Formats: sequence, C-alpha cells, structure tokens
Amino acid sequence: MKQVFKLAAAAATAVLLSGCATFSNDGGFGAVAQATKSRSGAETRMLRNDEDRRALDEQLRKLLAEPLSADAAVQVALLNNRSLQARYWDLGVAEAELVQAGRLANPGFSFKRTHGGGDVAIERTLSINFIQLLTLPLASRIEAQRFEQIKLELAGEAVGMAHQARLAWIEAVAAQQGVEYAQQISDAAEASGELAKRMQASGNWSKYDAAREQAFHADAIADVARARKAATASREKLARLLGVPATGAGAGPDLAFRLPARLPELPAAQRDIADAEAAALRDRLDVQSARASAQHTANALGLTKTTRFINALELSGIREREGDHRSRGYEISLEVPLFDWGGARVAHAEATYMQSVNRLAATAHNARSEARESHEDYKASYELAKHYRDVVIPLRQKISEETLLRYNGMLLSVFELLADAREQTAAVNNYIGALKEFWIADANLDAAIGGKGVNQ
Repeated sequence: MKQVFKLAAAAATAVLLSGCATFSNDGGFGAVAQATKSRSGAETRMLRNDEDRRALDEQLRKLLAEPLSADAAVQVALLNNRSLQARYWDLGVAEAELVQAGRLANPGFSFKRTHGGGDVAIERTLSINFIQLLTLPLASRIEAQRFEQIKLELAGEAVGMAHQARLAWIEAVAAQQGVEYAQQISDAAEASGELAKRMQASGNWSKYDAAREQAFHADAIADVARARKAATASREKLARLLGVPATGAGAGPDLAFRLPARLPELPAAQRDIADAEAAALRDRLDVQSARASAQHTANALGLTKTTRFINALELSGIREREGDHRSRGYEISLEVPLFDWGGARVAHAEATYMQSVNRLAATAHNARSEARESHEDYKASYELAKHYRDVVIPLRQKISEETLLRYNGMLLSVFELLADAREQTAAVNNYIGALKEFWIADANLDAAIGGKGVNQ
C-alpha cells in the first residue's frame, strides 16, 4: 500500500507541473520583436485581428506620405510583408506544443458490471500513463528549448527580410537614377546626331561621320530602354517585399510608395569594426539558432535513451465489488521489449544529433567567412566610390570646363562639346554605380556580422 501512496504522490506532482503549462500573453513574440529591432533598427508586429490591420494601414499612410527612405522601406516590409506575417504564426504552433507537452494526458476510466447466480460484480478502474508522468519534466524542457529555437529562427527571418528590403531599395533608387542619366546621354546623342544629319545634308560632313553619330544615338536609345526595364523590375521587386503597390497601381496614392531622386551620399569615413568574425559568431541569429538546435537534439537523445526499453507503462487503480465483498488495489501494465529493444530509435536520435552538430560547425564556418568577405568588400567599395567622387568626377568637370572654353574660343567643334557632355554624364553614371555597390556592401556587412547597430 505504501507503494500506491508513492505512485499517487508522483501523479499529484505531475498534475501540479502540468497545471503550470499555460499560454504566454504575447505568444513569445516579444522576444522576436526585440531581437529584430536591435538588429534592423525597425519594429515589427504580429497582426492578430482586423483592428491590428486597420492600425497598420494608418501607419502605412504616414510612412508612405513622403518619398521612401531605406529605413522606412525596412519598416514597411517588417510590418506589412504577408509571407513574414504567415511565418510568425509558427510561434503559435510551437507554443501550443510546449503547453501540450507540459500537461499530463487524461486518465482512463473503465466501469465493469457483471451478474450471475444472484451475485452482482462491479469493477472500476482509473489508469494513468506512468511513463509520461516520469518523462513529463524532461519533455517540457525539450519543447521549451524548441520554442526558443523557433523564436531565433523567426527573428532571423525578420532580420533577413529587413536586409532584403534595404537591398531592394538601393537597387530601385540606383536604377531610377540610371534612367535619368541614360536619358541625358541619349539627349546629347540625339542633338549630335541631328546636327550631323543637317551638316551632312549641306555637304559639310561626310556620310561616314554622320552615320557614326546617328549610330551612337541609336545605341543610346537602346540603353534608355534597358535602364527603364531594369528600373521597373527593381521597383516591382521592392513593391513585393513591402506589400504595397508602386505609384500608379490600383490601390490609391495613399497606399503607394515614391522613391527619392538620389542615393545617399558617401559617408565621410568608413565604419570601424574591430573584429567582424567574432561579431558574427556572437550576434548572428543563424549561428544562435544552429546552436539551440544542437542542444535541443542532444536533450531529445537523452529522452530517447531513457525510454528505449520502457515503451508503454500504465498505472491503474482498481476497485472491485462483488456482492457485499469489496476489494481494491492497483495494476501495472508494461510493454515487453521482445522484438523492439529501442535500438533503432536511439540510432536515429544519435544520427540526428550528429547532423545538428555538423550543421552548427558549417554555419559558424560560413558566418566567419561571410564576415571577412563582407568587411573586405565594404572597404574596397568605399575606396572605389571615394575615388570616383574625389578624383574622377572633379577631373571630368575640369575637362568639361576647358572644353567649353575652347569651344567658345572656336578651337573645338560642337561635336567635341557634345561628346564631352556624354563622357561627363557617363562618368557620373559610373559614380552612381560605385555608390550603389558601396551601399549594398554596407547592408551586406550588417547582415554578415549580425544586424544593423548590434556592434556599433
């Protein structure tokens, strides 16, 4: 009878433990939002109902009232991207599994009544899954670790979405600038081609020279078409990430976005990052998620080894009454490991664990490599853009000034003046390309070391 009391006490303890498994107020999203904001500089929210959607629409109208900055693009994407919102609900699934793991399975009750020979026999049985009772705390810890891992994964996806939105904004603004400068080159080529055509008609210009100018104009027209095509594609890519249409789409101007005319200027100096590799290993969410996954798998392996022989163990309390005679006791049923000794399950768990260990090592190795590459790319891109800004563009301006002086002194022809204008515009376009590469390298560096602002 003493053993029965011990088993009953254990059952009561398990019931108390299961009663502590409840849903959190925010569904675990607070940790995701905090990690996302610390790394992207922007907030994110989980839209749970129509009221949240209406509040977001109002916030979007305010954000989209002005030309969209890179930070605003990140903010809109984190709030309004529906694919990201769908992934956020994985938190609800993981928390439900956590709560379920912390609750004891419902007990079984059976009632049996027989009669014969004038006697009536009544048997009542209350059964509890005893092995689940014993492993309940460990199972709860495993699901809690998985819940934390899901938080890291979702925060990583949100930070990744912020990175994609920033890159798409850079591409879209640069492509828009590219259209402007391609059009300027085309206009200069058109003027040169038209003048050559007139001079050739008056006999003052050869057919060969006139054809060359007109061919350049034709190529310039094709370049404008390609630039516009690239601008449309990059703008629509940004629109997909933001979840709002581009200007002129069918949702009204208050829900569309407009881009600024120019990329931001080059910073006065490069960022100082002491150890990009260490920062990546410390702050990158994919490394943290891989580490949590390995720990989760290790704990699951321990549970598998614990229950490899005892697959099903039930404790049942029994009360019987036969006529005026009453009896009570308990029954333990145990699955006998005659054919399945649990070796396959343990081998499966061990293989899964080794997979997670190697994934962690690969993730850490790749993180260090990406941090090194991104840091070097950032420095090289800065120097290239700085070279265009401080050397190439001033030289082109000086050449243009001298060309204009010589043209005014009738030392150069109008064709040479137009050719110089084309060359200067092409140099400015090359600077825009270098500036775009720098801002992309800047965003990639943030992603490689764990997010914007984490280590700065």
